[in-house]
Amino acid sequence: MPNLFPKIVGNRILELQTIRKLNKDMKFYTSIPESLKPYYKAELDKYRIKNSNGDLKSAWNHLERAHIIGQKYPFAHTFVHWKMLQFGIKIKSGKEIMGQIPRLIFGGVKSFVGKIPVGNTGGANVPPLKSFPIEKELENIFVKAGIKLN
Repeated sequence: MPNLFPKIVGNRILELQTIRKLNKDMKFYTSIPESLKPYYKAELDKYRIKNSNGDLKSAWNHLERAHIIGQKYPFAHTFVHWKMLQFGIKIKSGKEIMGQIPRLIFGGVKSFVGKIPVGNTGGANVPPLKSFPIEKELENIFVKAGIKLN
């Protein structure tokens, strides 16, 4: 493991390269970019409409799509898992409820440091750390928004 602290001789710092490299290479994500936000919000709006109309299968699909769009950003990612937990409670699915609890706890942290399984739909029916192919329509959303998937 590289030395993370600068070597100090007298009052002079000789090596800051490792720290500079860490700062340059690490990316911290916080908020969803403005270019992606309308697509994320549209999926959540569609979820609310389908959910209130009792079309639970379509409602869930829109939550999964919102998860894929927002999973790189901690607040958006955590919010979708919160909605998935509420959905699990609504349909009385113990599996979904228990599956969402660790995702709520750890999902946002993984997003913050950029360690997410791209394309993961977020439900308890899929492994939480497994990546999946992204459907073409969602890929196009990322392209339009100018967001790289990896």
